[in-house]
Order: sequence, then structure tokens, then C-alpha cells
Amino acid sequence: MSGLAGLLAHHHEPGVYRWHAAFPAEEVAHAVQHAGWRFGYVDGWHHQTRTEFLVAVGEALDFPEHYGRNLDALNDCLRDVPDRTVLLWDGWGTLAREDAAAFAAVRTILGDHGATLTTLLRGEGPELDVPSLD
Repeated sequence: MSGLAGLLAHHHEPGVYRWHAAFPAEEVAHAVQHAGWRFGYVDGWHHQTRTEFLVAVGEALDFPEHYGRNLDALNDCLRDVPDRTVLLWDGWGTLAREDAAAFAAVRTILGDHGATLTTLLRGEGPELDVPSLD
């Protein structure tokens, strides 16, 4: 977990990263929480559409009940995410391939909240202009 360890030790800036480590999500959650960060997990293999992703990210990051499950609501709720939160998004490539416009919008919104949120895109997908945490 060296790339993740570097992030948790503040050697990397928060933001959106590609990450290829194959650790189970539970182990990643444990490491993140042990370092005092919040953790959220989205299984993109089972939540493949924009709507499914928006529901899953709301659950993963414990958004309030009034969360509207749309891109504007995602942007609004991410403003309230506490510092030092890691979102692990497995299988992101499915949405990126199936609905490139939705993925681009989600990626932009996640990146805009990089001061408090680090998103780890794990798994295969299209080439992206984001740094690797490996």
C-alpha cells in the first residue's frame, strides 16, 4: 500500500488518482481509518450506470437524507465532506466506457473537491490524464 501510505502521510496532495493495488476494500478501509481518515467505497462492477453510481456514492460517503442523487446534489454534498476522506471506486471503467459524458462530469466534480476528498480509481478503464498512486 505504499502509494496509499504516502497519501495518508500527506506526501501526496488530495485529488483523483489511478490506483492498481489489489488489496481487498476492507483492508484499504482499515488502513485509511487507522490513519484517522474517513473511507467510502463504491463497487462500480455492480453500480454501473450514472444513477447507480450516484446512489452508491451517497451511501458510501453517508450523504444526508435530502441528497438528490443527481450531479448537482453530488457537487453540493461533497462540499460538506470532512477533510481527509478517501473514496475507493472499483470498476470505474465500466461507467467511463458506457457513459463517457456522465463519467467525465463525475470525475470533474470529484476532482473539484480534491481539497478534502481523494478518489482512487481502481481497475482497468480508458486512458485518463490523472496521476497514478502506484
